[in-house]
Amino acid sequence: MVRSDVRFAVSRRRLGMLAGCLMALVLIATLPAAGRAQDSALKNLQGKVYDANDAGINGAIVYLRNSRNNDVKTYLSEKDGSYRFAGLAADTDYTVWAAYQGKKSGTKAVSSFDSRKQVYLDIKIK
Repeated sequence: MVRSDVRFAVSRRRLGMLAGCLMALVLIATLPAAGRAQDSALKNLQGKVYDANDAGINGAIVYLRNSRNNDVKTYLSEKDGSYRFAGLAADTDYTVWAAYQGKKSGTKAVSSFDSRKQVYLDIKIK
């Protein structure tokens, strides 16, 4: 091989490596878009906890049970009785209920078939 042929071969190799690096950067740049697609598979649950007189209950414990793994999350209701669970898997069923001063509400279901991204459920403790 002539010296200029060696330089040309090295340049082609470098060009190939550069193209590979550029492709990798393009793929990495698209990862946040894939993360946003995962966010669309999430939903939020919120509502208020009321007493028998329809007044919001401050400090009620709101329970949320995941039907897949029976994991239970809790939330203490706000002054107006509001509660919120964010980032729930859209393909999972949940059961929600509340308790306050020895009294418990009935349970309510959040279905995986409910396609809403924002689910509102009020809970009444009698």
